[in-house]
Amino acid sequence: MPLQPVNPMRRFARVPTHAVGVFPEQREYPRASLRLPLRLRGVAGRAEDFPITLVTRDISSSGVFFLCPRKLALDTQIELEVVLVSRPMGRGNVVIVSKARVTRLEPAAMPGWFGIAASFDDLEFDRDDNVPTYQFEV
Repeated sequence: MPLQPVNPMRRFARVPTHAVGVFPEQREYPRASLRLPLRLRGVAGRAEDFPITLVTRDISSSGVFFLCPRKLALDTQIELEVVLVSRPMGRGNVVIVSKARVTRLEPAAMPGWFGIAASFDDLEFDRDDNVPTYQFEV
């Protein structure tokens, strides 16, 4: 006979959602928890002398959340660049270049840092490789 634990705890292997319900999602666009390189290129229409490289916490088709060592005011327009795909040797990178607006600001656990939620105003996808064109002979 296998050994029984002295204080067995009851655990649920699976919880049926019809019994407890599903947590309602308040967001219109689902977010992906991805840690992607983000470069803050400009704030309030002024280009950064030395663009800050940061990391996203989550991203969706409508916006991004990231930690920043600067306190940005609400509704400030920012320009950022997010690397979606990074390939070795610098060929095949896919980057989002966007103008966005700060929609939320919250203090971070690290002193002097802030959580910034920004909503994309304008999105452009930039690739650094050329897609070959095929010529068909008739």
